[in-house]
Amino acid sequence: MDKLKNRKIAILATHGFEQSELEAPRDALREAGATVHVIAPDSGEIRGWKGKDWGQTVAVDRTLEDADAAEYDALVLPGGVVNPDLLRVNPAALSFIKAVWSAGKPIGAICHAPWLLVETGIAQHRKLTSYTSIRTDVENAGGKWEDSAVVTDQGLVTSRNPDDLPAFCDKLIEEIAEGVHHARAAA
Repeated sequence: MDKLKNRKIAILATHGFEQSELEAPRDALREAGATVHVIAPDSGEIRGWKGKDWGQTVAVDRTLEDADAAEYDALVLPGGVVNPDLLRVNPAALSFIKAVWSAGKPIGAICHAPWLLVETGIAQHRKLTSYTSIRTDVENAGGKWEDSAVVTDQGLVTSRNPDDLPAFCDKLIEEIAEGVHHARAAA
């Protein structure tokens, strides 16, 4: 499938990402023809979380320091509890997310990753979903939370948990394939 041929997608993550929430979108985007880079604060590998314990490692393609948001057509933010909690206190990670959003490019966030949308101000006035335990955080940040498998609002694609990955991946590919840049106010 070449739906995303010539598209370059960033997946921003660090240690503690939910294993399936990084791997399923990465693999689906690659199968659709995209070039996908895993970006992390540090080089080498990052370790996932699977079930109740640490999972497998994933190679880091670029460090945040070496990554330029302008090079990418979209951004994916996997969940897990640890991963977005570490990234939301990382100024370089937040700047990268804001740069992608301000450029009108699609962002996909699943599970606890909407914490990053809260931290960057992107959640405000947007329809979105998340893991149920952070619903109050999303609503307190001005987000319009919905209990749906996938919610899309002007290029923002969100889902609740790993069970939603098929819908999340399909909608993400659709949004990126449309290539529509959304005019947005900077967060």
